[in-house]
Amino acid sequence: MAQSDKPIILFTNDDGIESPGLWAAVKAFQGAGGLLVAAPREQQSGMGRSMPHYSEGRIFPYDAPIDCEDCRAYAVDGTPAQAVQHAVLELADRAPALLVSGINYGENTGNGVTISGTVGAALEAASIGIPAIAVSQQTPTDLHRSHSNAVDFSVAAEFVMRMGSWLMDQSALPDDVDVLKVDVPAGATSETEWRLTRLSRRRVYWPTRPERLALHDSGKLGYQYNSDPTAAEPDSDVYALLNDAVISVTPISLDMTSRADMFRLSQIMLGKQAYGR
Repeated sequence: MAQSDKPIILFTNDDGIESPGLWAAVKAFQGAGGLLVAAPREQQSGMGRSMPHYSEGRIFPYDAPIDCEDCRAYAVDGTPAQAVQHAVLELADRAPALLVSGINYGENTGNGVTISGTVGAALEAASIGIPAIAVSQQTPTDLHRSHSNAVDFSVAAEFVMRMGSWLMDQSALPDDVDVLKVDVPAGATSETEWRLTRLSRRRVYWPTRPERLALHDSGKLGYQYNSDPTAAEPDSDVYALLNDAVISVTPISLDMTSRADMFRLSQIMLGKQAYGR
């Protein structure tokens, strides 16, 4: 296959260019196309789909830590979503056929997914017409912002490669499916089943109050796991991953419009307006 005929597969993450999770995903896709890595130079967890004006956007070639043929890698001064934009506008000579974001240290489930830079990068790619997967692996909380080699990403990498290859071949997905969010349980094996899920309305990680004497002192917000997955919706990502320990695959839409009955909502709103008069 000629170089120009190979699909470009773009990789990014929010844990940074040095993350073993990122390179596990890249390694799994070897031979599937031209591999382009554009990931943040620094840890960018929790950045969502943000586009801060202070990002400098500098781009540096990066030596891949794996033996990777047909692979180009760059470290980007910016958020995960900005890394996607720089890759598409400056680094790729044509539109990528797929965006893989992750593999993230720590699951991204429930109503906190909009905080995730892993999911944010996938949403950014989807917004410009690139099929996208955001993949995360359940890990202990103290490893969430690490690059620990104690985490085995091989099962998650193999699964996302199969899912990504399938996604690149699809032309009949419903219009409302823009991103596939994949969450892999800790201890998953090649035999672990996967389940199509919805996004839970429940929160899994809750903010913790800063410890400081005065409000003008430095006081960073933290977070802690505080969830009862058995109380989550049975068809949700939280229930599947955290209660049943199966791989959760959640289709996400860029259309964030409420699914409320619009006629009923308009009647309620007009009724309140009339009452206010």
